[in-house]
Amino acid sequence: MSLSRFRVRRATTDDFQNLRSLWNFARLPVDELEGRLTEFQLAASADGRLVGAIGVQIVRQHARLHSEAYADDSIADEARQLFWERIQLIASHHGVFRVWTQDNSPFWSRCGFRIVITESLVHLPAEWKQFEGKWYSLQLKNEAALVTLEEELASFRESEKQRTTQTLGQARTLTGIITVICFVIGIALIGFAFYLLVHRNPFR
Repeated sequence: MSLSRFRVRRATTDDFQNLRSLWNFARLPVDELEGRLTEFQLAASADGRLVGAIGVQIVRQHARLHSEAYADDSIADEARQLFWERIQLIASHHGVFRVWTQDNSPFWSRCGFRIVITESLVHLPAEWKQFEGKWYSLQLKNEAALVTLEEELASFRESEKQRTTQTLGQARTLTGIITVICFVIGIALIGFAFYLLVHRNPFR
């Protein structure tokens, strides 16, 4: 089946019956997945027939690919290619750092997913540590670099805030000094004018 005959879109409640059949075919826990319907991306043929589905769950800066199901294994990688293009867009929009899956398909290996060693599981969100089995992960962004950048930006913003507060304080002080000087000058001018008025020569 040609890739051009697939259309990928997000699942809606109208897709539930067709998805149920696909999940049953793939022996997935239908009752559990029903409540997570909107996590799924679907691949459909030109005639509207559902041929594949994949769940994309996002937790903070992490995305988990789960519950893949295909009507025909022979088109699985073709559908995965379209799914992967969509998943990368979703990840970009949500600021995802790392994508996880427990599917060991060679397709995901070709996309750059690597098996996660025990030490690296520290990055796995706590919500997913209940799932048994091996994990494969692909880092999209450097978390450490981004965290450092965010810290530097926060420090810069705080520094700018302090500098602005300091500048405003200096401006208020200068304004106060100028006001006092103007007041003193005004009093002096009034006094001088009064002096001239009192001591003027009426015969001049």
